[in-house]
Amino acid sequence: MTTAVLDIYLTEADAEAELRSDARTGLTAIPKVLQPKWFYDATGSEIYEKITQLPEYYPFNAEREILHTNAARIAAASGAETLVELGSGSSEKTRLLLDALADTGTLRRYVPLDVSEAALREAMGALAVDYPQLSIHGIVGDFTRHLGQIPTEGKRMLALLGGTIGNLEPADRAVFLRSIRQQLAAGEQLLLGTGLVIDPGVMVPAYDDAQGVTADFNRNVLRVLNRELGANFDVDAFTHLALWNTEREWIEMRLRATRSMIVHVAELGLDVPFAVGEEMRTETSAKFRRSGVRDELESAGFELTEWWTDSQDRFALSLATAR
Repeated sequence: MTTAVLDIYLTEADAEAELRSDARTGLTAIPKVLQPKWFYDATGSEIYEKITQLPEYYPFNAEREILHTNAARIAAASGAETLVELGSGSSEKTRLLLDALADTGTLRRYVPLDVSEAALREAMGALAVDYPQLSIHGIVGDFTRHLGQIPTEGKRMLALLGGTIGNLEPADRAVFLRSIRQQLAAGEQLLLGTGLVIDPGVMVPAYDDAQGVTADFNRNVLRVLNRELGANFDVDAFTHLALWNTEREWIEMRLRATRSMIVHVAELGLDVPFAVGEEMRTETSAKFRRSGVRDELESAGFELTEWWTDSQDRFALSLATAR
């Protein structure tokens, strides 16, 4: 019989305070910037699910292909008793790992960590039915701040899938990877998903699809600010941009003002001017090369022990062992 526990370290009040802080900092910065985590209210999460089904959005299917093909190898190389997933969401792809680890006979516990209590409760409920022998310990938290709350029982593998690591800039990635290493014992592992540097003609459309679904997703952050902070953004007055930054090797998503305006953010008592054509960055999604992934992991105290890619070498899963 499944045992299920849910620990809450991030409340709605915490999220509201963080949104206010991020919005004030980002809207007064030069150039303006918003954090991508604020895309994901209920509407944003629904739009993202549509994105994963788009023909242009290869990262989702590429990673799923790797897991379909290599889950048994990942499980055998890991031998994990506890699978921890950072930013677990619906835990859909995780089921491939859970099945493979269960087949090895080592898996005892699944620890999903996510900022959304509602998403965690839904995922945990479904998993409890399908994996009745599995102990499930959910954590509502921010994986950049609450790694210390992860239970320590059993040999652990932490999974960060979906290329999420690419949303962090290099200095923040270095801090984050070191913080993961500090939580692990020698021999425990990190399973890391990374998008790879490929033809920009393939990468950019993944973030600027022909149907405009990603554009709607990008503008959703303005709807979040309107609802949560009493802002009066004219959502339709911003166009979506996705650009490949060759020097930094990342995709940048931006919103461009189509007219000059002053946006009032009531909850912050803030008036934010936008010039016509002014751009506000809403996300960076770094793409990687194997050598760069290896170097970043080694700098954080890991050894890159396994490397799997999809059949077209567009995405990679790395298994790194804490030294």
